[in-house]
Amino acid sequence: MRVAVVGGSIGGLTACLVLRDMPGLDVEVSVWERSPHELTQRGAGIGLLPETSRYLVDVAGVDIDEFSVATSRIRYLARGGTVAHESTHAYRFSSWNAVYRQLLACMKPGDYHLDHEMTDWQDTGDGVTIEFANGRRVDADLAVFADGVNSLARSRLIPGAAPRYAGYVAWRGMVHESELSAGTRAALDDAITYHVYANSHILVYPIPGMDGSTSPGSRLVNYVWYRNYSTGGDLEDLLTDADGTRRDVSVPPGAVARHHVAEMKGHAAARLPGPVAEVVGRTEQPFVQVVYDLEIPRMSFGHTCLLGDAAFLGRPHAAAGTAKAADDAWALARALHDAGASGRTVTDALTEYEASQVPVGRHLIERTARIGRRSQVDCDWVPGDPDLIFGLRGPGS
Repeated sequence: MRVAVVGGSIGGLTACLVLRDMPGLDVEVSVWERSPHELTQRGAGIGLLPETSRYLVDVAGVDIDEFSVATSRIRYLARGGTVAHESTHAYRFSSWNAVYRQLLACMKPGDYHLDHEMTDWQDTGDGVTIEFANGRRVDADLAVFADGVNSLARSRLIPGAAPRYAGYVAWRGMVHESELSAGTRAALDDAITYHVYANSHILVYPIPGMDGSTSPGSRLVNYVWYRNYSTGGDLEDLLTDADGTRRDVSVPPGAVARHHVAEMKGHAAARLPGPVAEVVGRTEQPFVQVVYDLEIPRMSFGHTCLLGDAAFLGRPHAAAGTAKAADDAWALARALHDAGASGRTVTDALTEYEASQVPVGRHLIERTARIGRRSQVDCDWVPGDPDLIFGLRGPGS
């Protein structure tokens, strides 16, 4: 069976690898990525949930310490820098870059095709023909659309389904831990560190260095700071970059307008605990990601399906973005395996895949929206509440 995965980010790579290596599946999988270059996301730290690391650890045999940093504490700092709450809880943190590079290293030569932007496709009734901007056409028995937040496939398959602004954005950035003072390193050591105040919260955690190193002294300290911006003028101005270009989903490192960076750092110095403010203040190129909700009623359509952010987009508060994409990949492989073993068709498998994953997506949307409201609107976030633990299907799941 020929499978074409459209979109070569973490979700697309995971889908390719899981389908390729699933015992009992006889498939030929290729990935088609629109970018002409291998992908990078500078400063994008992620909470590494088991779903995201499952292929690398369980199938490829990669040591999890090679691409992630372990912490053992959840810590809350008060405004003055003292510890307001601390509890024992093990987490793993990585970076988008580190996970992407590990997955890419598992690909076979010739299976990952750059510079292929999908422009159209047709479901022929017994397969799919995909057309690309460079003139190439590819035939497949199944097309997996993992083309992200601004999915072309989703816009055609489910007209009107678009991300909804949640009312706030995530300011993000990173600093090499060697650039921080000894006091700040001690205050943030071995923990994910939070500070919660009126209508906002920030979290700080260690991630691998830009070269992938996970050893102390060579890592980065990453932060995510949620701040409210009203729809219209405030948000429009924030998303207008330093060159005057209006962005939709994010403003990348180095492109945020200077006056917004200055305001953000000034606010950090005035309102955040000293160690957290130091991390923010030393960031050379902070960037902005808009927080959205996206829910859809379907994920399968004939010989095509949606996967990852092309389907459901939950707020980051469960640290489950890459985990959801990976979980979709495993569910799709399982459904195809079971259908093949029982003599059923690809469309039967996609129906089973949809029935499995739509409830997961809906629950994630509901849960992360509830968590976000607690910090950004209702101001009833309680440090230590077990409902705030990261997890795809529920707290700590």
